[in-house]
Amino acid sequence: MEWDRNEAGERHGHGKARLPNGDTYEGDYEHGKRHGQGIYKFKNGARYIGEYVKNKKHGQGTFIYPDGSRYEGEWANDLRHGHGVYYYVNNDTYTGEWLAHQRHGQGTYVYAETGSKYVGTWVNGQQEGAAQLIHLNHRYQGKFVNKHPFGPGKYVFDIGCEQHGEYRLTDAERGEEEEEEETLVTVIPKWRATKITELALWTPTLPEELPPTDGPGPEEPMTDVSEGEMDFLRPGEEDGDVFGQESRENVPEELQYDTIDQGEPELWGSRREEDTHARRPASGQA
Repeated sequence: MEWDRNEAGERHGHGKARLPNGDTYEGDYEHGKRHGQGIYKFKNGARYIGEYVKNKKHGQGTFIYPDGSRYEGEWANDLRHGHGVYYYVNNDTYTGEWLAHQRHGQGTYVYAETGSKYVGTWVNGQQEGAAQLIHLNHRYQGKFVNKHPFGPGKYVFDIGCEQHGEYRLTDAERGEEEEEEETLVTVIPKWRATKITELALWTPTLPEELPPTDGPGPEEPMTDVSEGEMDFLRPGEEDGDVFGQESRENVPEELQYDTIDQGEPELWGSRREEDTHARRPASGQA
């Protein structure tokens, strides 16, 4: 252990140490707390490189998880908060706003396998609000509710036309074994086309801008016993989208041809993004 101490005997200044839990920290301390720039290495291979305020990750920092995924961006009170980029283990990326460890606000999620991307609003880690789902040769523009397209929208094709319509909720079929007992009926949105037109400009309807609020500040620190950070090193249940589990029958029948099938796994179930980053998804709590 190498460290400067102040008159009260507290760690103060720059140094490095191995903590009782097996983690190591090298960086700045102030009055016995990690404060300033530092590198914290967890014994399981994860590490954080960035700013601390009173023992909390706060400010700019990069967290590299044991599976190789990483987050680069802003932190507040030990949580991803502000603007940041998450690089997932399956090479997907999310770039945008975070709130209390979850994707929240405006953001872009890029699916590495297909090159498709969701550009729009997120609420508590899920697609919610005005957005575009952009594929290789077409895009969907409309509103998302609870991770699904819902209400009026349109498919815009590069060949120079648009298909207008609406996603409506339809009761899913129940199996025979469910008839004898009361169960919750799953509802899924179904596309209903109404007309085809020439291309037109699209103006998204964004949610009203809320007055700015300060991010959560550093809480009063607990007594520092230099035990190291809490081991919340799993990438996080909120880190991935799981909205892609519907069957491909959810795609408008007229859109089910080879070139589009290659570009729509995100919504229509050929794969999903993995929350835990250990399994491959069909796509996508913080």
